[in-house]
Amino acid sequence: MSDAIVIGSGPNGLAAAIRLARAGRSVIVLEAAEHPGGAVRTEELTLPGFRHDTFSSVYPAAVASPVFASMPLSEHGLAWVHPGACMAHPLAGGDATVLYRDLEATARSLDRQSQGDGRRWIEFAGPFLDAFPAVRATMLTGFPPIAGPLALLRRVGPRRFAGFTRLLSGSAVDLAERLFKGDGSRAWLYGTAMHGDTPPGKAGAGIAAFYLNLLGHGVGWPSPRGGAQRLTDALVAYLQSLGGEIRTGANVEIVLSSGGKVRGVGVSGAEELTAPLVIADVMPHALLEMTGDALAGWYRKALRRYVYGPATLKVDWALDGPIPWLNDEVSRAGTVHVAGSGQELLSAIAESAGRLPRRPFLLLGQQSIADPTRAPDGKHTAWAYTHGPASVDWPGLTDRHVEAMEAQIERFAPGFRDRILARHTLAPAELQARDANLVDGDVGGGSYVLRQAVFRPIPSPSPYRTPLSGLFLGSAAAFPGGAVHGVPGDAAARAALSHARRRPLKAQ
Repeated sequence: MSDAIVIGSGPNGLAAAIRLARAGRSVIVLEAAEHPGGAVRTEELTLPGFRHDTFSSVYPAAVASPVFASMPLSEHGLAWVHPGACMAHPLAGGDATVLYRDLEATARSLDRQSQGDGRRWIEFAGPFLDAFPAVRATMLTGFPPIAGPLALLRRVGPRRFAGFTRLLSGSAVDLAERLFKGDGSRAWLYGTAMHGDTPPGKAGAGIAAFYLNLLGHGVGWPSPRGGAQRLTDALVAYLQSLGGEIRTGANVEIVLSSGGKVRGVGVSGAEELTAPLVIADVMPHALLEMTGDALAGWYRKALRRYVYGPATLKVDWALDGPIPWLNDEVSRAGTVHVAGSGQELLSAIAESAGRLPRRPFLLLGQQSIADPTRAPDGKHTAWAYTHGPASVDWPGLTDRHVEAMEAQIERFAPGFRDRILARHTLAPAELQARDANLVDGDVGGGSYVLRQAVFRPIPSPSPYRTPLSGLFLGSAAAFPGGAVHGVPGDAAARAALSHARRRPLKAQ
């Protein structure tokens, strides 16, 4: 018997296990896949020697994460690579707007769109960048966030703090119209909002756009040298150094309980493992399936109302050279938002709510630009993903939509298609088949509609606890949500340890 079982070995599951192991608890992590890491994985998807990040790739939240900062991950092989620019948004005629780590350099890029846009960005973002530790403590903490907001209020004052809180329910369109005169500057902000699933014109998009750009100034938008897998490898190695155990190919089918208390899990193959604490790095619907009638009543109804985000289509390319962007600044950016003007982007997002648009908005990564370990000499990798409704005929439309994605890139990088050596496509069903937490290809761990932006997965003083004593939810479905930072898993483990201090650890 172990003191604790963690279901799932994504970054949240590993963070939870590490927290427990550091507290002296014996812990075993059970992973259904044949490899650990969840959506943090690197594979040769196209051709030998081309190392592609299968799912996630760019990790500003991981670098900012206080959870990961507390771990000696560099001692276990993790090194971050920063591209020349965090993000670029190419525009018609070879123009572009660029997010740099340097605030002044970013302002100069914005001023090229309309004189004064850069100054207004500095005036708005600068005070929060000066208070970045307090912002980080507000956005990357377990629920409820108290210390961070209080520190932020002290640092920026009541007026700016009120403006920050208004971003939580504000739209990116409103923020862009308040700050910027240039369409290219507005498009730059809209694209950043689309790292989530809230359209730029909807409530909640304002904080997403601002915060992610502020992370660029505060910590950059880096990737692990050698691929996302290096982050997983470092977390696994650290956990094992603490005595934690990981078993892959171990599919948890049921959470065992009696008398309202968890007593372990049942693994496929009729194996039972006992533990008085179980932390689940799974989505709400999967938690309900695993627990059966043990989670009933209001809690079951609340989890059934959990809303997932849009479907995702991801394409990886092996390239014969770098993407031939018309703008050299775009060539140095690790992440590229491909859409064109602000109005084109808004139209594409509105269209994608009901069907696949002719000119989709793309999130594109070109990690080999700064990290030559990703591809053979002289060659490069790239990836892009786009969203659409889960309800469309993805099997019948995928090939056509891949063509539309490549045509979008070709608009701003003529000759791109000629450099494609091979491509690998992951439609929504394939994404979920590789990682069950990516429901219909939802890469955000659930929608960020306003009611789920803060209260994830339910309104509760401790959203990590469940009504089943000893069972905790530690996935991206819990506050503060998606991205790779380990905070929900760590917070769930903290809640589990608090529970264990009140109830001696023993088999139920």
